[in-house]
Amino acid sequence: MTNLESVKNRLHETNASLVVGYANGEIKEYYSKRVIDIKNILKEDKNALKDAVIADKVIGKVAGTLLSVAGVKEIYTDVMSKYAIRVLEKTGVRYEFSQKVDYIINETKTGMCPMENKYKDENDLDKIYNEIMAI
Repeated sequence: MTNLESVKNRLHETNASLVVGYANGEIKEYYSKRVIDIKNILKEDKNALKDAVIADKVIGKVAGTLLSVAGVKEIYTDVMSKYAIRVLEKTGVRYEFSQKVDYIINETKTGMCPMENKYKDENDLDKIYNEIMAI
């Protein structure tokens, strides 16, 4: 079983929203919504996700940007936006998804996620990363 299959299986076997297979072989589950866990991991150690393998429920442009800039090697997600795909292809991060969507839906399911909408046309990934990490 590949590392990506391991984190993908763990994501689906648990109630986790994010599973990280760290470069050192450790696998950890996280349970917060949106990009909170990704931000917390990176605030603790900006290099923590270098060469990591990730499984996440939803990856939009912001999550894709944070993970790409952080040096993640590979991502699986249940739902991925076309904006995230553009980021991952630009940065060379391998990815798999179950469902591709035009955009990530907001929590009330009435439209586009505000962060996806804010950054959908931004090409400077470092700018997105720095602004999101500062929130």
